[in-house]
Amino acid sequence: MQDDQKTLADALAGCARGNRDALRQIFDMEGGRMVTVAQRILRRRDLAEDVVQEAFIVIWTKAAQYAPERGSARGWIYAIARNRALNMLRDGRRIELTDADSLAELQDAAHFEHAVNVWSDLEQHDRLRACLSRLDETKRKSILMAYISGYTHGEIAGRLQVPLGTAKAWVRRGLASLRECMA
Repeated sequence: MQDDQKTLADALAGCARGNRDALRQIFDMEGGRMVTVAQRILRRRDLAEDVVQEAFIVIWTKAAQYAPERGSARGWIYAIARNRALNMLRDGRRIELTDADSLAELQDAAHFEHAVNVWSDLEQHDRLRACLSRLDETKRKSILMAYISGYTHGEIAGRLQVPLGTAKAWVRRGLASLRECMA
């Protein structure tokens, strides 16, 4: 895992120097998973692919802004993809409106449970899993819903049936605990 992080950090440094092979290396290592993350947020493969293409343009043009002391290379790359996907949702660009039945299907409990259960798929010795397991269940659910399924704070509050401020606090406090644990 550490070798991958070093490789990604080195590849980002290569992108900052204009090395196209470094960008290809990032794409080969992470492109497929980035599409999967974007597809979970957008629920459409074609839009997810567009988002990842846009994300790689941003990675190429802004690679010099990556600062290893502020976080992992993988985290920086996925934050770009996630933010592009969320921006597309907010803009409503190229997203067709759905009828009430389709919307209910999209909000099926399976999507909710997916975010909650993803952490169990992490390897037992994975540091992120260890740090997530230290959080209480509500903070862990809130973080996974936000960062795996792309739910907004309002959607998290609705799903967990808590006030919006409570959902925001759970995410904020949970992330602070994760940062502390991962440091």
